[in-house]
Amino acid sequence: MKKIKIGQIGIGHNHGAAKAADCKRLADLFDFVGVAVPECDNAYIKRKELEAYKDIPFMTVDELFAIPDLDAVLIETTVPNLVPYGQMAIDRGLHIHLDKPAGENYKEFENLLCDAKAKKLAVQMGYMYRYNPGVLYALEQIEKGALGNVHTIDAHMSTEHKSDFRKYLSQFKGGTMYIFGCHLIDLIVKIKGKPNRIVPFNVSTGRDGYDFPDNCCAALVYDDGTSFVRTSSVEINGWGRRQIAFCGTEGTIEIKPIESPMIVTEAYAGETSSWRDVHHEVHPEPQMHRYVNMLTDFAKMIRGEGENPYTYEHDLYVHKATLAACGFDIEL
Repeated sequence: MKKIKIGQIGIGHNHGAAKAADCKRLADLFDFVGVAVPECDNAYIKRKELEAYKDIPFMTVDELFAIPDLDAVLIETTVPNLVPYGQMAIDRGLHIHLDKPAGENYKEFENLLCDAKAKKLAVQMGYMYRYNPGVLYALEQIEKGALGNVHTIDAHMSTEHKSDFRKYLSQFKGGTMYIFGCHLIDLIVKIKGKPNRIVPFNVSTGRDGYDFPDNCCAALVYDDGTSFVRTSSVEINGWGRRQIAFCGTEGTIEIKPIESPMIVTEAYAGETSSWRDVHHEVHPEPQMHRYVNMLTDFAKMIRGEGENPYTYEHDLYVHKATLAACGFDIEL
């Protein structure tokens, strides 16, 4: 079977090198033809020396687009430039893997998805937890009804950042909710659908002299309960407390930490009492490389061998919900 000819635009996104490395691991699926570094990513030019890019040609964006029979592009620029370069690829009839979040201009992302849908082009968003083994296990249990009605989801994605990264985050109105909250909102909307309303509680600690929302919370309100998203840039052991708990009428599954290591516990009705919980660990098969399964699915979408389980409409709504959680004035 003919390999998918794929390139990458940008090295400014933190996960770009890992995706390039996993594309190379999937050499039976992909012909990874090169990386283009647009001017907006010049501050990250030293990343060209990373092991993931060894033996990979570097070129301009125009040179990448001019490669004959190019099929797809990974969009891995700095965050404000993801959608503009993604749109360039869609305009040229290319499938895209688009890192996140999808811009502070909702209309631009809406246009990109509308154009992609009209051209029947795959748009795979870079929400990494979609392929997390613990999350996949929880989704499987939820889909077969083991948790009953899931009324509450409590999700945290925090860490403690150094001053230089906090300076980078300060350019975004939504701060940590914008950069990290989108991962969690994606899963909540997948399971619970559209909330009745979203209430942001985003605060700036003022740490390091930066005035941006670095200690954030958003409530997604549903008829049967309220789900919460917490993100922070100032939390010691925030990585260790990264967690998501799915609470239903028949059971609860908690993943904490979400990865590195990943610990999944579950408890079910009949195993608990009103005063004491009895829970046990489960051990989904770990992922060896974070993006291999994601990119394998991307290849199937491109070849028409499988549909994207996350529709254009889902991705658009997730971004709308993310902007609402960030405090943007946007109608749900």
